[in-house]
Amino acid sequence: MKLWSDDFEEGSPIPTRCAYRHENKSPHLAWDGVPDGTKSFALMCNDPDAPVGDWIHWLVHSIPADTREIPAGGPVPGVEIKNDFGTTGWGGPAPPSGTHRYFFTLYALDVPELAGASKDNFRKMCEEHKIASAQTMGTFSKR
Repeated sequence: MKLWSDDFEEGSPIPTRCAYRHENKSPHLAWDGVPDGTKSFALMCNDPDAPVGDWIHWLVHSIPADTREIPAGGPVPGVEIKNDFGTTGWGGPAPPSGTHRYFFTLYALDVPELAGASKDNFRKMCEEHKIASAQTMGTFSKR
């Protein structure tokens, strides 16, 4: 499975319009090479460079199995849950200093939904039901 964005290249800067203190618009994401048996997708965006440790920017589950793209700014298919900003949905880059990395991980799952998923158990539930995963990474620097 492969995951990419039309808004940034692997390892390159995420657009300013996606930043939390700017327009806070989610980036475009698309994928292909989906394995047989996929019943849904789940998506996580995290920043491992945050001073407090791994900061969760976006969690989405129950994305229909026939979905292959999330357009820039949405709409987002599936169920969005609270992130580390305490809000539901996309919380864009907001590094307090320096340049941070933002990892987008897409999971192909063997279940149609992740009932009971929360910020605290999301990754564990995805790993338990994962058929395959794909990742892309963008950066953002404090301006």
